[in-house]
Amino acid sequence: MDKIDWNQLRAFLETAETGSLSAAARKLGLTQPTLSRQVAAIEQRMGVTLFERVGKAMALTPTGLDLLEHARAMGAAAQALSLAATGRSQAVGGVVSVSATDMVAAQLLPPLVRQLREQEPGIAIEVISSNALSDLLRREADIAIRHVKPDQPDLIARLIREATASFYASEDWVKIHGHPRTAEDAVHLPFVGSDRSGQFLAYLRMHGLPLSEANFSSYSDHSVAHWALVRQGMGIGAMMDEIARDTPGMVRVLDDLPPVRFPIWLVSHRELRTSRRIRVVFEALAQGLA
Repeated sequence: MDKIDWNQLRAFLETAETGSLSAAARKLGLTQPTLSRQVAAIEQRMGVTLFERVGKAMALTPTGLDLLEHARAMGAAAQALSLAATGRSQAVGGVVSVSATDMVAAQLLPPLVRQLREQEPGIAIEVISSNALSDLLRREADIAIRHVKPDQPDLIARLIREATASFYASEDWVKIHGHPRTAEDAVHLPFVGSDRSGQFLAYLRMHGLPLSEANFSSYSDHSVAHWALVRQGMGIGAMMDEIARDTPGMVRVLDDLPPVRFPIWLVSHRELRTSRRIRVVFEALAQGLA
């Protein structure tokens, strides 16, 4: 067997991990036909069948399953090599990716990115808007802004500060419904929900609000869309206080309830912190978010 082509190996690995050609193609930034050809090529090169089609899914054959761990080991070695090389780059230039929740990415990061660009014109920032915890170990991001402390030993986390969030409604909504101050005032008032699974409702009840599903006028698990619904007068919603203060036409309601407190962590891979450009971005974000 000839030497394995790395692109074909990645095609096999991502298809196995995602379970479909379309998902693997999106992750690798390829077209589905290109990825399909790479999978077929590595099967032909190795002389084995790695996948069986099950509907739209790609199921590993017993041979593919046996070879998957070897492919994962090779992928991990390649990622470690990339981390080590990036970590030793001292040039203040290039791209640094920063992951944050959608609201932080949309509201807090842009002014910091602009300021950083003025200070370091050679650095370009890729803002990754995601409510998922980006896997820094797999280089989905160089730096992540998180609200929980990571427990992976290879990650460095710095607690920036403790932020607060409160309940808000639009000025027009307050004109119609009045200004509720207490939890009892909210019993029959509309709220904007963030999910239909009951988790957000349970959280509100835990916060002292005696609500039911009947209180929700609308839902969105996307923070930017959620906030837009609150701004349109659809009901009461929760938001970081600093973002709400910068949003015209919003009024803090349920003032008697204490604000929700949560941490802001800045996280990077231990090896990446030795990269000058990533260290520059890390320190600039730490200062700006503080």
